[in-house]
Amino acid sequence: MELPLIPAPATAATHEGVLAVTSATGVLVESAGLAGIAARFTEDVRIDSGISLSLGGEAASGPHIRLQIDDSGLDSTSPASGLRADGKATTGDADERHGLQITDKGARVWGSTKEAVFRGLTTLRQLISTHAQDGVAELPAARIVDGPRFAWRGLSLDVVRTFHEPATVRRVIDMCALHKLNVLHLHLTDDQGWRIEVLSRPSLTGIGALGAADDRPGGFYTQADIAGLVAYAAESFVTVVPEIDMPGHATAAIAACPELASPDAASIDLGDGNTFELKCLDPARDETWAFVEDVLDAVVPQFPQSAYLHIGGDEAFGMPDEAHAAFVERTATLVRARGKRVVGWQEIARAAIGRDDVVQYWMAAGEIESAGDTLGAMVPPALLPVLLDNLSKAKHDVPSARARGAQLLVSPSTWLYFDRPHADASSDPDQEAARARLGMQLYPPTSIRSGVEWDPVDDTPEVLGDDEIVGVEAAVWCETLADDSALELMLLPRLAALAEKGWAQRHPTEWDAYAARLGRQSVAWRRRDWNWFRSVEVDWA
Repeated sequence: MELPLIPAPATAATHEGVLAVTSATGVLVESAGLAGIAARFTEDVRIDSGISLSLGGEAASGPHIRLQIDDSGLDSTSPASGLRADGKATTGDADERHGLQITDKGARVWGSTKEAVFRGLTTLRQLISTHAQDGVAELPAARIVDGPRFAWRGLSLDVVRTFHEPATVRRVIDMCALHKLNVLHLHLTDDQGWRIEVLSRPSLTGIGALGAADDRPGGFYTQADIAGLVAYAAESFVTVVPEIDMPGHATAAIAACPELASPDAASIDLGDGNTFELKCLDPARDETWAFVEDVLDAVVPQFPQSAYLHIGGDEAFGMPDEAHAAFVERTATLVRARGKRVVGWQEIARAAIGRDDVVQYWMAAGEIESAGDTLGAMVPPALLPVLLDNLSKAKHDVPSARARGAQLLVSPSTWLYFDRPHADASSDPDQEAARARLGMQLYPPTSIRSGVEWDPVDDTPEVLGDDEIVGVEAAVWCETLADDSALELMLLPRLAALAEKGWAQRHPTEWDAYAARLGRQSVAWRRRDWNWFRSVEVDWA
């Protein structure tokens, strides 16, 4: 029997017998430090399935779920490869390997860390929600020993093109937690807006945060908002990594602080009454470096759990290569001086980066090859050479990163850009109408199936083994996603595929089996009132 779990566990065996989980089932904490995790588990199960488990109580009173800190029997699963966003060791304080034993008498969840127990409870939570009916979840007797393939399993969320309120970000964190993702990368600054408070630079939020894409309302996160989101994510062992995109994608910053722009910055007439501004932060100005330091001093303390700060570094259109490289190198030095490690989009590989820096690979080879014709049909002729210039250099980024010994985070646009249009039809007519307008038309539509029929190692150039990459991270860009409903429609069920590629041990994903597991997951999504794309290729429960 294949258990309806996503991601698939490393090892799982079912046995004769059934455990009936009801509101009379007790959750027993048998090791110190697990009380908060147990309380969170019972609340999640209540929401997902309608079953209100009893927290505490005596084991003799009936079936029970026991939680323990214990590392026995877990060595059959290897520790995760790669690096964690919080900087912790996958064989120490952040070992996520765990076990789950289910018999007709109860269940036992154990692991060597609190995080491991939390991940094991997430497995049990999925089993309860997928089997729940009329207040009872009849679980097959089973033994699972599991752990992640990669240490970094993330989602990059664009809160600039559409400003997403903290409540929406918390919903996204909940989605990440249910799928055993452990990184939320917040893309906080871009041309359309500045979304984080810098008290020494009030104009960044007073001016730079006023708008968003297509005349949508702007907004920003106060320091209290950020503290709340970081703490909320930490409850689910999700690390929030901030991104301040520099030196390109800086129009909002320059609108707030005009002294940061180069005096000879060019603009391109798009022929429709609009212009495309080639505005980057000017590395020749002392004001620019005072600004960068002010921003870093404000941002770094707000994310204490993250070992990394994302410096962007992508698409610095109009900036000479030498100036871009020098900007990346100086910014990286300032980040390191503040106790953080550097992560940036793949273009930072064009600078003299170091072995501890992380390069986020996003321009997949297939996309580069096909982009010329697509762009030629979609963008004004005057803009085309600027875009193609960046694409022409992209094929050298991964080899350069590897040659410098830098770390590689895999985020190929082909499979992990969730703002791509859906290729599958939906069984919901309203979603069919939305499908026509959602997603960047630059990208060919992709199916739910294609999201699991690839491999982060096999399909990444220059990479030969799991130990050569940090992990995987998807990105959702919100130019076309104007509200929460649209955002969720593009995230689900794609997040499940990301989880499968980031957590499940390396093996070809068999579509029919995966689709069967995926369809059962929608029970919890429906109860949480999450919007998901109802592909006709999946039999949704």
